[in-house]
Amino acid sequence: MGDKKRKVSILKVAGNLFARFGFFKTTVNEIARAARTGKATLYYYFKGKEDIFREVIENERVYFEEKIEKAIESKERPQEKMKAYFLARIKYLNELENLSNALKNEILWVYEFIKKIREKDFLMEIERVRKIIAEGVKEGIFEVEEKDVDLTSFTVVAAMKGLEYPWPVKISPLGLEEKIEKILGILFKGILKKSEKKQTA
Repeated sequence: MGDKKRKVSILKVAGNLFARFGFFKTTVNEIARAARTGKATLYYYFKGKEDIFREVIENERVYFEEKIEKAIESKERPQEKMKAYFLARIKYLNELENLSNALKNEILWVYEFIKKIREKDFLMEIERVRKIIAEGVKEGIFEVEEKDVDLTSFTVVAAMKGLEYPWPVKISPLGLEEKIEKILGILFKGILKKSEKKQTA
């Protein structure tokens, strides 16, 4: 097996173990055994377990970003792009257990590379949403003042991140889509009645 293929194979095996047992409970010995290779071979490609985990996370992150961008690009209208963004992010983050764990598990945040991933993820999501909102404002679909686009983007991302945590009960994909529709309705339409809006204007 070539160097590149062997490394890819080790990362795949390690990713499965990390997802199943977690970063702390998975050992280099277990990764080597599952990859059917020796520890010396592992240390030829990686400095240690943290280095392996870093590459597993990075591979998942690249895949994750590609899927989200593809979902957004498949839609034409800004409101459809926003919905596609919500659904794709939740769907793929649930599938990519290691990336999900890195973003949500506070115990792992002691590692500098995970802190950087979290910060980068948050800033990227705000920028991604900001572009969609700006497009909607330009097309006259979203009623958001130009000075409030950044704040609105932050609010949308904060709401989305709340959806990423496990629900108390299992929700079917259809149920999740319905909830996202309602959340987007609240975000972009507000909860005040029209008569109340006039009084508070």
